Amino acid sequence: MRPTVHQQPLGAPASEAPALSKASPALAFFASAALTLVLAGCAASHVPQSAIAAPTDPLPPATAQGPAPGAAFVRQTLPGAGGATLQALQRGERTAPLRYRVIVIPGSGCAGMGPIAERYFAGLLHAQVLVLHKPGVDPGAHTAPADCPHRFVSRDRHSTWLAHARAALRADALQRQGQPALPQLLVGISEGAELLPALAPEVPQLAGLVLIGSSGLDPQEAGALQARRLGVQGDWAALGQIVAGSPHDSVVVQGRSLGYWRDLWNWPLTLPLLHAPWPLLQVWGSDDALVPAVAYTRFAELAALRTAPYCTRRIDGADHGLQRAAAGMDGVQQVWAWTEQWARQPAAGLCAPLRLLREPQQAPSAAGTS
Repeated sequence: MRPTVHQQPLGAPASEAPALSKASPALAFFASAALTLVLAGCAASHVPQSAIAAPTDPLPPATAQGPAPGAAFVRQTLPGAGGATLQALQRGERTAPLRYRVIVIPGSGCAGMGPIAERYFAGLLHAQVLVLHKPGVDPGAHTAPADCPHRFVSRDRHSTWLAHARAALRADALQRQGQPALPQLLVGISEGAELLPALAPEVPQLAGLVLIGSSGLDPQEAGALQARRLGVQGDWAALGQIVAGSPHDSVVVQGRSLGYWRDLWNWPLTLPLLHAPWPLLQVWGSDDALVPAVAYTRFAELAALRTAPYCTRRIDGADHGLQRAAAGMDGVQQVWAWTEQWARQPAAGLCAPLRLLREPQQAPSAAGTS
């Protein structure tokens, strides 16, 4: 099977745009969104419906005073790059005292985190939470990755998202001037983690980076390892040939624009994470269908040489979104339990809660790549 190519000029009106090519099963792992898996995991975990915001309920706008303690998530509009705006969700601490703040960069796709925000971030009791969304993504949207509109697909790429997120975080920092300083954690979910090293300098009082469902390897290397695991190296190589060719960035291949693929092919992540001066916490599921275990292990071997603290934790039986549906277990809440424990004694370091765990971990060998 070879990648399906569909060409559509960026400037074409939506009414004139033909149906997008959907990603083939061979490379569907890159067209999937972590949020879709999390939504499924929340449903499988027998979460009470009252704990999840109703999809049709509009989220209230944020007030000038900022998030109120104990209140639900509210919408906030932040400036992006070049006059664009993006939608964010924010929430105050659930329980006094306020100890820290969490800024979240979600995964791929065009669904919003509004429908699951209350459930997903429930364990962040003493933290304010800010969740950014790409321009054009409604926080309440349920759109499946394969159904993202052409307007979104044609503009979705790492470099563009980084520019918008950087502008939004600068605006957020300006809004917070004069408020009491809080330690902040920058959390990246799946694809969102690939932006963390570049965004970290924009976050005042940054106390650490948290990777959820991200190997830490350059995305092209992680993709090659996944293609090898699935036995579709030929499809991956063919995609690489198209990426290196002359078609315009607006050409859609495997459900993504070539602009997206070209950014991904050349996006640095490993070295920026290894050289970053901030503590790094990484959590992943042993049953991750989108990222092979060998990718996580390969990065862990490299990150062991970091001068800044690094800790990693595999959750056995959990999927890409850290959900262990068979046991009704939500691994994301375990991540928040660790950050809450850290926030009570921040001087001990972000990795201190993991060092206290007694359960031994047997990581898979990096020698095997199948």
